[in-house]
Amino acid sequence: MGFLLPKSLLSLFLLHFFFTTLVNSSDQTVKTYIFRIDRFAKPSIFPTHYHWYASEFADQSTILHVYDTVFHGFSAVLTPSQAANVLQNPSVLAAFEDRRRQLHTTRSPQFLGLRNQRGLWSESDYGSDVIVGVFDTGVWPERRSFSDLNLGPIPNKWKGVCQIGSKFTSRNCNKKIIGARFFAKGHEASGRFGGGIIGGGINETVEFMSPRDADGHGTHTASTATGRYSFQASMSGYAPGIAKGVAPKARLAVYKVCWKNSGCFDSDILAAFDAAVNDGVDVISISIGGGDGISSPYYLDPIAIGAYGAVSRGVFVSSSAGNDGPNGMSVTNLAPWLTTVGAGTIDRNFPADIVLGNGRKFSGVSLYSGTPLSGKMYPLVYPGKSGVLSASLCMENSLDPNLVRGKIVICDRGSSPRVAKGMVVKKAGGVGMILANGASNGEGLIGDAHLIPTCAVGANEGDAIKSYVSSVTVATATINFRGTLIGIKPAPVVASFSGRGPNGLNPEILKPDLIAPGVNILAAWTDAVGPTGLDSDTRKTEFNILSGTSMAAPHVSGAAALLKSAHPDWSPAAIRSAMMTTASVTDNRFQPMTDESTGAKSTPYDFGAGHLNLDLAMDPGLVYDITNDDYVAFLCSIGYGPRTIQVITRSPANCPVKKPSPENLNYPSIAALFSSSISGGSKSKTFVRTATNVGLVNSVYSVRIESPKGAEVTVKPATLVFSEKVKTISYAVTVTVDTKNLVLDDSGAVFGSLTWVDGKHVARSPIVVTQIDLL
Repeated sequence: MGFLLPKSLLSLFLLHFFFTTLVNSSDQTVKTYIFRIDRFAKPSIFPTHYHWYASEFADQSTILHVYDTVFHGFSAVLTPSQAANVLQNPSVLAAFEDRRRQLHTTRSPQFLGLRNQRGLWSESDYGSDVIVGVFDTGVWPERRSFSDLNLGPIPNKWKGVCQIGSKFTSRNCNKKIIGARFFAKGHEASGRFGGGIIGGGINETVEFMSPRDADGHGTHTASTATGRYSFQASMSGYAPGIAKGVAPKARLAVYKVCWKNSGCFDSDILAAFDAAVNDGVDVISISIGGGDGISSPYYLDPIAIGAYGAVSRGVFVSSSAGNDGPNGMSVTNLAPWLTTVGAGTIDRNFPADIVLGNGRKFSGVSLYSGTPLSGKMYPLVYPGKSGVLSASLCMENSLDPNLVRGKIVICDRGSSPRVAKGMVVKKAGGVGMILANGASNGEGLIGDAHLIPTCAVGANEGDAIKSYVSSVTVATATINFRGTLIGIKPAPVVASFSGRGPNGLNPEILKPDLIAPGVNILAAWTDAVGPTGLDSDTRKTEFNILSGTSMAAPHVSGAAALLKSAHPDWSPAAIRSAMMTTASVTDNRFQPMTDESTGAKSTPYDFGAGHLNLDLAMDPGLVYDITNDDYVAFLCSIGYGPRTIQVITRSPANCPVKKPSPENLNYPSIAALFSSSISGGSKSKTFVRTATNVGLVNSVYSVRIESPKGAEVTVKPATLVFSEKVKTISYAVTVTVDTKNLVLDDSGAVFGSLTWVDGKHVARSPIVVTQIDLL
């Protein structure tokens, strides 16, 4: 729960309600609260803000973090009544309870259009002067991906540290891993570590109180963004070849904010943002989100607040769009200063075939690497036939060994980890598993390093296999594993799990921004757990293959490092614009990209501006830049008052008397919202965009318009003429619709585009037209 103290009736009501709740609360259990303080209110008698906080707001022993860079304030462990007392101080701008967030769990650099020694990689010296900060579960520093062989000296601007701790010494940092920190105070205060005792500390049998990675996720994302060349890489023989990150020479700074099986706490994430910006990172990669499908307003979202503090100082922040697709409005990390990345497939797959006793064959995927079934037919059963949900999902202790012993078992996907279902089957005596998607996952498949012979299949195949089991007295099957296939078509395809638009907070801003490789990605792994992450998996592997928007965000972080290296003067908004306006909307068949969950044509609600294409992003021709003042004007436009804005921006804002329009934020995409309650007839909306020429000085661009179905789009001027003196030009886009006759597609919108071309460059912006009534 959160509350705020801006001067508006709603906020005053919320404040009063929450204050009353705290005062009257019979629950006096301590909790962690994050307080946003007006930094300009510090009395001069106190030498530092910390002295002020410890004297006036909370006892020194209760304060966990003091924030002074991206956010001003502190977090402390207090009872509700103590928190209510703090709230009475007029210097408190906002407060919120600490919340737990979740992680959004090597061909990909080539698949981005990166080729060795040409284009972006050679021109930027692989980003060796750029520092990428990864907020995740830490790092396994011994991996080849983090070697500093032939790397030059650490950049002079670096001010960070190598924080030592359990199984992590200063020798674990080098010229590649130039810094590492861990943030656990919020976690420890939650009492959810170890035995659940407040301050009980970390159970060091499963975790390291240091930057060392006990989970694997952080090692994987860090090496995806910045991993060095690792020859003869594979995961138990799957995806063999050279593993490398997108920016192999970029420097890595590790910020461990997430802990094995425990998630990541807001108070620790904010502290990491504070540290990373002070340390001197250029890019922040954060594959973390709410995980509950609900997006908080920006002033109650520490990722949005921390990221604003970073972006306003020139640091690019790449974040994952979340894994709650294919449902509409499932995209997370919505702030317009964040670059929000969805996931697509790459042109590599790990096929497996199921052969039934009646001769029918079904295709799926698998990363199983143990003893094969060698074509032997086994009895096939579907425990879900009994109608018991837990048995159909193969949940713990749900299977009858008498029913499954010696058989291949069909398990429905959902409610428990995919790999855990295989362990349940194994414990009950089963010899193999067919993992069947339900309707919500459609045909979207993810490979896993299963501990028993397993093949994952789409919903249609799953239904057909279950029908076969029902139709015969004794059903039989086998599974054949076919290894690694490359050159798969179509690719990219939007991953079924990738978070989808529209933007649930401000549909005027299209989210996600773009997609990048996020399905079956090979990258470095920890030695602390096996490839499945299950406690019972004792295998060790240098690399692992994972899927998720968690894997897509670091591709964009690495891309941003290369672009920053090649164009040091570009702002975070310019770097994002270059990626978005050059993104691809077609697949390797030169057909429109499709949606994995349906097989149908995908839309900008699925992929944003398109799929990252790094070679083109290097030289976009035009960019749409956004300043800090532009973001403040956007916050004014969505109804935030000066004190609410100060929670995010650290300074009081002066909103203009005439409220700006949120659609006029200089974003590389355009969303036109028309009210559905207004009676039919022709309606128009006009948007202003400002293009900055970053190509040849004397360039002339002409507009190409693809109007959304049922809408008319006009642009004035239709030609942009740049010169030595004219580097930026504004233009107006007018979208006209007949609301009576507008027919929206299944996603509730229609889509088009606006493209500027000069003979060499193509700068494309998606256009979304929808009917919506904002609250």
